[in-house]
Amino acid sequence: MNRRFLKLAGATALAALTLSTSIAEAAGILTIGRREDSSTFDPIATAQNIDFWVFMNVYDVLVRVDKTGTKLEPGLAESWDISEDGLTYTMNLRDANFSDGSPITAEDVIYSLTRIRDSDRSLWSDSYKIIENMEAPDDKTVVITLSTQSAPFLSTLAMPGASIISKKGMEEMGAEDYASNPIASGAFTVKDWIRGDRVILEKNPEFWQADRVQLDGVEWISIPDDNTRMLNVQAGQIDAAIFVPFSRVQQLQADPELTVHLEPSTREDSLLINHDHEPLGKKEVRQAIDFAINKQEVVDAVTFGIGEVANSYVPKGALYYYADNLRRPHDPEKAKELLEEAGVSDLELNYLVKAGDEVDEQIAVLLQRQLSEAGITVNIEKVDASQQWDMLVDGQYDIAAAYWTNDILDPDQKTTFVLGNDANMNYMTRYDSPEVAQMVADARVEMDDSKREEMYVELQKQAKEDVNWIDLYYSPYINVSRKNVENFYQNPLGRFFLEDTVKN
Repeated sequence: MNRRFLKLAGATALAALTLSTSIAEAAGILTIGRREDSSTFDPIATAQNIDFWVFMNVYDVLVRVDKTGTKLEPGLAESWDISEDGLTYTMNLRDANFSDGSPITAEDVIYSLTRIRDSDRSLWSDSYKIIENMEAPDDKTVVITLSTQSAPFLSTLAMPGASIISKKGMEEMGAEDYASNPIASGAFTVKDWIRGDRVILEKNPEFWQADRVQLDGVEWISIPDDNTRMLNVQAGQIDAAIFVPFSRVQQLQADPELTVHLEPSTREDSLLINHDHEPLGKKEVRQAIDFAINKQEVVDAVTFGIGEVANSYVPKGALYYYADNLRRPHDPEKAKELLEEAGVSDLELNYLVKAGDEVDEQIAVLLQRQLSEAGITVNIEKVDASQQWDMLVDGQYDIAAAYWTNDILDPDQKTTFVLGNDANMNYMTRYDSPEVAQMVADARVEMDDSKREEMYVELQKQAKEDVNWIDLYYSPYINVSRKNVENFYQNPLGRFFLEDTVKN
């Protein structure tokens, strides 16, 4: 069986992807298989984990989230002070350099935060509009003044999009060049980016914690097919792989050469709905789709019981999660009634699916069958994983499965992104409720914790009533590494602490 498996691993790898030689031979180079290639190294221009999870180790932020994913700790700001009125944040920078040897100064910090607030490239501007003014009394001090108090502000400084970049480098290189050849402020630099293949990182000797970094480098290798990626890590062709299919967990756990990591996460998988495509703009139609879906069957059949049914856009266990939020039961007949009341018949939907993503394909087939029981026809369109995001942005879909992981501790980030009518078109759903958007804005500036919790409970209720999207399930991060790799860890907000990883 083992000989047959290894032969299959080699054949499948050659058929699906030509891996360069010696990818896992160098003791100091960690090779990680993932689905998609990166899209950019411009921190403000992406909302994708395929980018964040790589450049979290290329850039540093003012304030970090710790390994437990539950509290903030110093980053490039070694300390900070907040005024009594909650409007002024004084950030005291540590002595640190960019990868080109130039010092990281207050001017770089102000430039980076101004870009995320004001640039047309920024996907996160709404969360930073509250910054009214920034000043640099000296090279190591940044004074940030807010227009009003903001409960999540300190957390937003830990968001990957707020990574600190070189002002001089960005102005000299331009955004497009910098997005491909960034000047690093974190543990690793980008040595090369072979589009469609891999991102090659090497240790940054200028990193202020360079003594902490054990690896010489990291290669993030794009292997879109889940099966091929798992076979490659079992055959020792790569050191680790992320996005392990639920169906492979038990088998991989039985392999004595591997360690399967089931890490606590803030991941929620949901079904996006394009509200701009009629009749999906009608709330009753979206509610009908929700009734038609058997979420428990999805959890049982697709996650093998590892996941659990989601009932809110706020992840279970996260701040202000509302456990008693509405859970629509599986009721195809109720779905039919709602469609009839909405005057909709012969509803036909285009379902955008990432080819090679085992879980995405399984969910699509399940939902296709479930929705057919309510008289809804689903046409599955498989596209390359890297192509799907652009199609979501362009609105070239009716429904599509997607997932979210929190990037900050506070619920404001995700709430703004999916309900706040920001630059992301509410995670490409085009959900549009001015009333809800105002609720999001109000919750951001409410400083009384109990009142703020009530506001987020109401937001969760309203999102479920309006069916901004359909909550499917929560699940842990599932990664795998070979036994000679130590400290390969991902915290609940998705950050890989590769500065602590060791390859023996």
